[in-house]
Amino acid sequence: MEASILLVGGDDFLSTLLNRIRNLVTCIVEVASSPSEAVPLIQAQQPDLIILQGNQPGSLELCHQIKEQTRLAWIYCIVLESPAQMLGDPWLERNWEMESRAEALESGADAYLWLPCNNSKGEALEKEALKRQDQLLRSQIVSGLRMVKTYRELMRTNDILSAIALSDPLTELNNRRALDWELPRQVQNARSRMEPLSLVMLDVDYFKNINDTYGHPVGDRALQLISSRLRHNLRFRDTLFRYGGEEFVIILSNTDQQEASLVASRLCRLISEQPFTIDENLDLHLTISAGTASLKPTDDSRGASLLQRADQNLLQAKSSGRNRVVSGLDRQE
Repeated sequence: MEASILLVGGDDFLSTLLNRIRNLVTCIVEVASSPSEAVPLIQAQQPDLIILQGNQPGSLELCHQIKEQTRLAWIYCIVLESPAQMLGDPWLERNWEMESRAEALESGADAYLWLPCNNSKGEALEKEALKRQDQLLRSQIVSGLRMVKTYRELMRTNDILSAIALSDPLTELNNRRALDWELPRQVQNARSRMEPLSLVMLDVDYFKNINDTYGHPVGDRALQLISSRLRHNLRFRDTLFRYGGEEFVIILSNTDQQEASLVASRLCRLISEQPFTIDENLDLHLTISAGTASLKPTDDSRGASLLQRADQNLLQAKSSGRNRVVSGLDRQE
């Protein structure tokens, strides 16, 4: 993806800098005439780099605002000062530059450039000064874009690692770590929206016998087929997790106790009514047991007590004959 730069400044600043930057680096350049105009562009497009006119009101506040937001703080901000007239005193000019630089960096700028308009006599001197300024400006832009590229690559790597950490390698379902992250979020959403929330906890019946009789590769293949059948027979709003071993958990958002029991019963039938073809010589007839539970006002915010009730109902389903569902309704939850 081509790098993007947003210029923020007045008309003179933009007209002077726009073509200059396009001649220095290959990238998409957009403009905003003021910090207030820049805000929606930054939120929507998230440019890689922003160059702000240092003496424009609101520029430093915009820089501070960007760095205060986690989702935008990686954007590289350059504050550029280009005074049209100098003070005439080198010491005062140097002091002015240092104070402006300090203020910009304290506001969150990643870099500060002082590129005064050239007042030297002689065309050759002016061209040389402009060349040096362009070199400095280009090097700072390239440095900023390099840092942004590194950040984006790190984020992509983190996304991949996070996906791996939250995925079960055998079934490609969300794993228990993902459940620990997602369940508290679902509990909070259900309570803030005043909607019901339910869980189904499933366990493959007599799964140890499969491993003991046919070996673990067959057991692994059976889990993959069961996972696929469950995943393709859930509603859009349901979230399936491999809890561990041959156990699965389903979060049923906006689903009450009675509906959860119906969903679990339907899944039990789907597993038991059609055998699983392991290979051309082996079909397995499997069943599952299920326990359901629904969120109560007294449940903790992480959903641990909700999960525990579903687990208790699952244990009762297994102890009372397997291939069945025990719900909160059965236990008068």
